[in-house]
Amino acid sequence: MASSRNVWEGYDRGSSGYRRILVALLCAGVATFAQLYSVQGVLPIMAENLGVDAAQSALAVSAATLGLAVGVIPWSLVSDRWGRRRAMVAAVSAATCLGIVMGFMPTFESLVALRFVEGVALGGIPAVAMAYLSEEVNPRYGAVAAGTYISGTSLGGLSGRIVAAPVADFFGWRVGTSVVAVMAAVAAIVFILLAPRQRGFTPQPVRITGEPGLLDHLGHNLRDRRLLTLYLQGFLLMGGFVAVYNYIGFHLGEEPFHVPQSVISVLFLAYLSGTWSSAKAGGLAIRRGRKPVLIGSALIMLAGLLLTAVPCLPAIVVGLLVFTAGFFAAHSVANGWVPALATEGRAQASSLYTLLYYGGSAVLGYAVGVPFTAAGWNGAVLCIAGLIAVAVALAATFLPGERVRGGAGGE
Repeated sequence: MASSRNVWEGYDRGSSGYRRILVALLCAGVATFAQLYSVQGVLPIMAENLGVDAAQSALAVSAATLGLAVGVIPWSLVSDRWGRRRAMVAAVSAATCLGIVMGFMPTFESLVALRFVEGVALGGIPAVAMAYLSEEVNPRYGAVAAGTYISGTSLGGLSGRIVAAPVADFFGWRVGTSVVAVMAAVAAIVFILLAPRQRGFTPQPVRITGEPGLLDHLGHNLRDRRLLTLYLQGFLLMGGFVAVYNYIGFHLGEEPFHVPQSVISVLFLAYLSGTWSSAKAGGLAIRRGRKPVLIGSALIMLAGLLLTAVPCLPAIVVGLLVFTAGFFAAHSVANGWVPALATEGRAQASSLYTLLYYGGSAVLGYAVGVPFTAAGWNGAVLCIAGLIAVAVALAATFLPGERVRGGAGGE
């Protein structure tokens, strides 16, 4: 099938094992990101119910993404020692149980604490999924399999938001997020039942110090200013992106719009523009080089952001579509460029990008709430525009300008 004598080459496309991995990881992506972002669609309802302001309510999102950022590297070490599948099963099981408990949290403080722990558990999926694929799927079909997992993460993030908000509009945020938690639990069960047992995994000793230890790889990658610039792209752009979606619901619920949350949740369909743009960015990066595509995508993001400042609902919708398309294009280029530039410790290099990416979501997604509370949507737009401008300046100054033929996905 996919093995040659005693050498495991991975499941071939069309085999039963290959199909099971694809469906399993699609469900893992749905289970993870539906839970992670379901709260974002109900923030205004939650804020009113729990008596907190917009910035405080965003902590419910930031706590989970911060937990995920913190959990990525420890989960990668656990999987090196105990196995990819075993780590992912433990992660998604724990996160699903915590997601179901979330609706019963009596206070906002207990909710935020639980969301942090849930985020740590959720970190086991993005930390391990690509390694599991690389070891269990024939390398010729790895890109297709990876694309299926990414589709699951996108579908999960989208479904979590658009399911929770309409339900919450009628029955409250606790019911809305609980419905998503049950949906994620079903997806997690499908993952556990279908994910094939590992055949390509070899346990590795966990080395923190020494060469080639974890700290050695992390230190090397952080000293490379090109990689550090890419990490900051993830931090700044993701932070601005999450901030827009954290507070746009509050903005449209106020004067002069008064749009119901069930209708606002439809705006999350703008994520589909990111599905299109991330694929287009890969082709453009092959023809034009990564640097101009990354900078151009960030500038498109900025243009869309400024359009949302126009006090006209159709303009805001168009701006959100443009902003989202620009972000996902920039993210796909930056994320794929990291392993291409890393000369050692590529897994740790990618983990650092993930850590800063979700760290930006947690820190900046909350921090932008301060100018939003003080100066309204225009204050938030000005702050986010500054984050994008800094990212563009860093990319223009420190990233190599040579044309790269490998595209957005790596060499």
